[in-house]
Amino acid sequence: MEIDTYLLLRQEISLLAIALLLLIVEIFVSEHRKSAVVPLVIVLFGIHTIMGFLPMAEGMLFGGMYRTNVLIHFFKNILNLGVFIVLLQAADWVKEKIVLQHRGTEFFILLFSSLLGLYFMVSAGDFLMFYLGLELSTLPLAALAAFEILKLKSSEAGIKLILSSALASGISLFGISLLYATTGSIYFADIIISVTENDLTILGMILFFAGLGFKISLVPFHFWTADVYEGAPIAIASYLSVISKGAAVFILMILLFTVLKPMMPYWENIVYVLAVFTMFLGNLFALRQQNMKRFLAFSSIAQAGFILLGLITGTQLGTATVVYFILVYIFSNLAAFGVVQSISAETGKENIKDYEGLYRTNPKLSLVMMLGLFSLAGIPPVAGFFGKFFLFTAAASKGYYLLVFLAVVNVTIALYYYLLVIRAMFLRTNEDAIPYYKNKTYMRLGLIMTVIGILLLGVYSPVYDYIYLLSTAFN
Repeated sequence: MEIDTYLLLRQEISLLAIALLLLIVEIFVSEHRKSAVVPLVIVLFGIHTIMGFLPMAEGMLFGGMYRTNVLIHFFKNILNLGVFIVLLQAADWVKEKIVLQHRGTEFFILLFSSLLGLYFMVSAGDFLMFYLGLELSTLPLAALAAFEILKLKSSEAGIKLILSSALASGISLFGISLLYATTGSIYFADIIISVTENDLTILGMILFFAGLGFKISLVPFHFWTADVYEGAPIAIASYLSVISKGAAVFILMILLFTVLKPMMPYWENIVYVLAVFTMFLGNLFALRQQNMKRFLAFSSIAQAGFILLGLITGTQLGTATVVYFILVYIFSNLAAFGVVQSISAETGKENIKDYEGLYRTNPKLSLVMMLGLFSLAGIPPVAGFFGKFFLFTAAASKGYYLLVFLAVVNVTIALYYYLLVIRAMFLRTNEDAIPYYKNKTYMRLGLIMTVIGILLLGVYSPVYDYIYLLSTAFN
């Protein structure tokens, strides 16, 4: 292959080079200098993220197994931004705890291996590449969920994630085999031409959808979510909540809008039902939570239900709204998770009651959390309002007015439990309030990036217009 052909894999090659370099560092750098791996990773991945915004050609590799275009490339950049914020928010935790256990390099290699799998998954041109990417992205996460080896809940999270992933993987593979049996190919381009409406194809589509539904945490495939988020390190919970979920939504959107577009009369009913149940169950269970990680876990389940409003349309508008909402969701959720991680690292407190009086002792953290929760709730003028507005517009454009009404009801429910946290921070008092402390540089940078993203996306509408233009790649 010529050099131009290899450049289609620029992001994958760059990330793999970083992982290999970290492996060399692990072998040759002495133990007392291992803490230097943290700033090294931040710098290298920052360069990788910036390079991702350079123009790149479109094309296919390996006989159509791998493909890339402007929208896929842009979405990888979104994932890079999210992972970079996760790295900033986790940097001090890794430096102060994980490096001392001589496992800092392993943490980053596993994280980048998972991201590499997501790259291949969203660039898949056939089901084999999709499945390889899915497994490569999931298996390292099971190890990362159990990374805090001294905590039983962390080990439990890792076990639950790997067992649930194995079940979902088996269901997806069975669905793929049925689609292969009816179409005679695993290549997306061939399936589009030969897919037919019969019982075996419908069953294969349902099973495949169920497997991806696990990764997105759609009801009823959500049972692992709260327990894993609670037991896993907060940095990994935030990665699962936004990066892993966002990539799964993106590849599902591609497959529904292109490969399975002839089956739309069937899958739109499935998406409709799942959207309603996911929104209601996620929001209603979030009302009962006291632990912030479980609270945000059920919140993320509800947000997945809102995303389905864009998926149900099958149009360019739906593509643009889903990608835009994922971008907004990454900044919003990482703002909330960042504050939770900061407070947990400093005080060990993770319950909503512990946040009472936080504004009086740590006003800046309270404001970041408020912005993140307001964006998740869809309060104007922050970015989350426009994200949900565009999703509702997309669903309404196809005549799903009842679904939009039910979504508005769920926005009201969500606003109530988000306000419970805000009330605790701003209106409640606590004699044992979290004392004032100053975040370290990496955490401050991570939180500042989330605030800028929430505010900028809320007032800078050309970002959505740009995504809308890119979305012609799949419509």
